[in-house]
Amino acid sequence: MPGLRFGVLGPVVAWRESEEVGLRSGKRRLVLALLLLHANSRVDRDRIIDVAWGERPPPSAVNLVQKYVGDVRRALGLTGRELECRGSGYVLRVEPDQLDSTRFSDWLESSSALRAGGDPGGARRELVAALGLWRGPAFSGLDTPDSLTERARLDEYRVGAAEELAELDLLRGEHALAAAELSRLVAEHPFRERARELLMVALHRGGRRADALAVYRDAHRVLADELGTDPGPGLRRVHEQVLREDPALDQPVTGREPDVVPLYQLPPDIPDFTGRAGPLAELLAALADGRVPAAVVGAPGTGKSTLAVHAAHRVRERFPDGQLYLDLAGTSANPRDPLVVLAELLRALGVSDAVMPDSLHERSALFRSRLADRRVLVLLDDAADARQVRPLLPATSGCAVLVTSRRRLPDLTGARHVELDVLTPGEAQSLLARVVGSGRADHEPESAAAILRSCGHLPLAIRIAGAKLAGRPAWTLRVLRDRLEDESRRLRELRVGDLGVRASFDLSLGLLPEDASRAFCLLGLLGPQTLPGWVVGPLLDRSGADEVVDVLIDANLLQLVDTDAVGQPRYRLHDLLRAYAAEAAADLPEPTRRDAVTRVLGGWLALAERARDLMYPSMFRPTPGRSHRGLPEAGERIVADPIGWFDVERGTLLAAIELAVAWQLDEPAWELALAAVTYYDHRSLYQDWDHSHRMALGAVRAAGNRQGEAALLRGLGQVHIYRDNDADALRTLTRCLDLYRAIGDERGEGLALSGLGTIQRVLGRHELALDHVRGALRAFEAVGDRNMTAQMRSAIGSTLLRENRCDEARGWLDDALRLARDLGDRHREAAILRSTSELHRATGRTVEALRCLVRSLTIFNELGDDRCAAYAQQNMGRVYADAGDHIRAAHVLKRSAVEFRRNGDRRNEADCWYQLGRLDANRGDTTTAHRHLERALALWRTLGESGSESAEVARNLLVSLRPR
Repeated sequence: MPGLRFGVLGPVVAWRESEEVGLRSGKRRLVLALLLLHANSRVDRDRIIDVAWGERPPPSAVNLVQKYVGDVRRALGLTGRELECRGSGYVLRVEPDQLDSTRFSDWLESSSALRAGGDPGGARRELVAALGLWRGPAFSGLDTPDSLTERARLDEYRVGAAEELAELDLLRGEHALAAAELSRLVAEHPFRERARELLMVALHRGGRRADALAVYRDAHRVLADELGTDPGPGLRRVHEQVLREDPALDQPVTGREPDVVPLYQLPPDIPDFTGRAGPLAELLAALADGRVPAAVVGAPGTGKSTLAVHAAHRVRERFPDGQLYLDLAGTSANPRDPLVVLAELLRALGVSDAVMPDSLHERSALFRSRLADRRVLVLLDDAADARQVRPLLPATSGCAVLVTSRRRLPDLTGARHVELDVLTPGEAQSLLARVVGSGRADHEPESAAAILRSCGHLPLAIRIAGAKLAGRPAWTLRVLRDRLEDESRRLRELRVGDLGVRASFDLSLGLLPEDASRAFCLLGLLGPQTLPGWVVGPLLDRSGADEVVDVLIDANLLQLVDTDAVGQPRYRLHDLLRAYAAEAAADLPEPTRRDAVTRVLGGWLALAERARDLMYPSMFRPTPGRSHRGLPEAGERIVADPIGWFDVERGTLLAAIELAVAWQLDEPAWELALAAVTYYDHRSLYQDWDHSHRMALGAVRAAGNRQGEAALLRGLGQVHIYRDNDADALRTLTRCLDLYRAIGDERGEGLALSGLGTIQRVLGRHELALDHVRGALRAFEAVGDRNMTAQMRSAIGSTLLRENRCDEARGWLDDALRLARDLGDRHREAAILRSTSELHRATGRTVEALRCLVRSLTIFNELGDDRCAAYAQQNMGRVYADAGDHIRAAHVLKRSAVEFRRNGDRRNEADCWYQLGRLDANRGDTTTAHRHLERALALWRTLGESGSESAEVARNLLVSLRPR
C-alpha cells in the first residue's frame, strides 16, 4: 500500500500521500474504523452488521457489508491480500508506520529515550510531534466496547505525554506556557494528580503562590467529594513546599535547548558580512544598554538591514525570550499602519483576534504588558518615521529595539543613531574579495580597485559585481573592469545597479522583453505584500506567464521569498523597485492600468469564491454583483485546501480589497469582502470581517451602490451579533432590509430578515422574531434557495421552542433536518441537530437529546468548527445536568466557556458560568458556586443584561448560598 496512511487519533480517515481519500458514506467509514480497530486481525461480518445497524439490520445487510468492504478496497486501492476476505470476516493488513496511533507510540518511546540520554530538547520535539497527530478523540464516531477501551487507553497515553511536555517546559523555564497547558489538562482531567502537581510548581515559579495553593484546595475538594479520598503523597508534598516557600521549588532550570528559540523571526545572517566595524560596535553598545532604541539610518543600498540583522544575530543570546522582526514598509507609498503591525506582534505573542483590542493605544499597552517580564529583541526594518515606531516600543529595559530607516528620526526620543555611508576602500576591497575569492582579487589589485570605484563603494553594487565574477570563473577582473569603464554600460552590467539612482532602473527596465517590462511596471500597482506568481497572467491578460516571472527573477527585479503552505511560490518587489515600477506604470494609459488591476482583482474574487464554495454552504451569501471574475490557471489546484488557502491569503485578500477601494472599483471591493465571510465565520476572525466590510462600505457608498451597501451591512450586522452589540446589530440590519427592499432583491431581503430574526430572538422578542424568520423563509422559497430554506425552518422551530410550543416546533425541525440531509449540507445538519436536542430536552427525552448532540459535535469537529462545537457542548452540559451527571456537565461547560471567551462571545460564556454555578450549588459547593455565578453576573453587566431572568435567578441563588 505505497503512500497510504491511516488516522485513528480523531475521526477515522485515510490519506494517500497528503490527499485525503474520500469514502463518501458514513457506513464505509465505519467499516474502515472497525477494520483499523482490529488491524491485522479478523473482523466477523456479523460484528460489522451489529455495529452498523444494531438490533434491526435490513434484510440485505450481508450484501451491503460486502458492498461496503468492496467500496473501501477500491477507494483505498487495496489488493485482495491487503484487505482479505477470510471466511465470514475480513482482515485489513496494516504496517506499523501506516497507522498514526503506532507512530504516536513510537514517538513517545523515542522521547523517553532521548530524555534519559540527556537530550531534553530532542525529547520535547518528539512529544510535540506525537501530540500533533491528534485531531480529536481516538476512533471518533465509533462507539463499541472495544473502541471505547482503546480510546481510553490512547487517551491515557496522550494525557501522560501532555504532562511530560509541560514538565519539559518547566525545565526550560517556560512557566507561563506550562501553566496554560496544565490548567487545560486539570480542567479536562480533574483527578490527574500529576497534572496538578506540575501546575502548582508552574504557578509558584511564576509568582502566583495564591493560585498554586488554590489548585491544591480544589484538588482536595474534588477528590473528597467525588472519590471519597485525599490527595496523594506527591500532591501533598508540593503543597507543603509551596506553603513554606521551599527553595527547592525554584531550583535553577536546565536552560533552553540551543536549537529551540521562541519567537525567532530574524532573517538569516549574512555569511560574508564584511567591514562596518565602527557602526557595528556602536550598535552593539546601544543594544547592550537597552534603555533607548538604536536606529540605523542611511541612503538606499548602504546595507542598513544587513548591518541590523547581523548585529541582532550577534546579541541573540542576550535575549533568550526571542527576537521579533517586522518590515514596516516605510519606503512604500503606504507605510504599514502601527495598528496592524501591533496586531501581528500580539498574535506572535499569543493574543487571539477574538480578544484583540481595537484601538492603537490599547494594543500598544497590551504589547508593552506582554513584554514586561521578557527579554526580547525587536527589529523594526524600514521605518517611515518616529510616529510609526513609537507605539511599537517596549517599556522595560530588559528588551531592546533596533530600527532601520532611510532617514534620521530626531523625534524618536533618546534614540541612538548609527548612520551608514558607503564602504571605505578597505572595507569594499574585503567585501569583493569575500565574494570572488581573495586569491583572485589579490592577483589583479588595480582592476579590483577600478571595479570598486565604478561601483561607488556601494555595498549592493559591489555584491552584484562580485556575483557576476563568481559566476564566470574564466573571466579576469580586467574583463569586468573594461565593461564598467563605460558609464552607459555600467548599470547594465550591474543589472540592478545603484538602488538610489533612477537611471539604473531605467536602463535595467529597458533590457527586459516587452512582456516582462510591462509586468514589472504593473506589479508596482499591487502593493507591498508578497504575491503568488499567478497574478502576472491577469496583469498581462495572457496565459502561460511563468516564463515572464522567471525573466524578472533572473533580472533581480523580482524576489522569490518562499513557498507558502499551499505550495505557491511567493514573490515580492524590493520596496525601491516597487516604487520605481509604480512610477513607470504611471506612463501607461489610465484605462490600461485600471483594466490590469480589475483583472487581478477578478482572479482573487474567482479563487475566493471557489474556496468558499468548497467549504460548507454559507448563510451570508448575497445575490452576486457585476464584478469581473477570471479563475487563474491551476486555480482548482490552488484552492484544493480551501481553509489552508484562506489562511495563506488572509492578509493578501484584505490588501486586494484596499486596492479595489483605492481604484474606486466598488463592485470587486464589496464582492471580495463577502467572498471571505464563510472563512471569517469559520475562524471567528471578527477583526478581519469588520475591517474588510468597513473598507468596502466607503467605496460602495461613494459610488451609490445600494446592492453592495446592503450586502456589507448584512455582514456587519452579523459581526455585531457575534460581538453582542445588540443595538448596533438591530440598526444595521434594519438599514440593510430597507436597502434590499428598495432595490427589489428578494434573496437579500431574506438575508436581512434572517439576521433580524436572530437578534430579536436573542432579545427575547419571540413573536417579532417569528415574523422576521417567516418572511425570510418566504423569500428563500421564492428564489429556490433550499439551504437557507432549511436554515429558516430550523430557526422557526427554535423560536417556537423558546415559547414552549414543542409540538409546533417538532414539525419545523424535522422538515429542516430532512432537507439539510437531502442537500448533503453537513454543517447545517449539525446545527439543526443541536436545535433538535433542545426539543428532546424540553420534552424529557434525555437519551434522544444526547444522541443528537453527539452527532452534531462529531460533525462540527470533523469540519473543524470549534465555535459551533462549543454550542453543542454547551447544550450537552444542560442535558448532562438534567440527568444528574454533574462531572460530565461541568467538563463540557468549562470547555465551552473557554471557547466562548476565546471568541469574545460574552453572552454564551456567561450562560456557561451560570449553569456551572447552579451545578455547584446543587452539589453543596458554595464557594465554587459563588465564584461561577459572580463571573456570570459580571459578564451580564457588560452586556447590559443585569436585569435578565437568568441574572435574577443567579442573584437569588447567591443570596440563598450566603452563610446564615
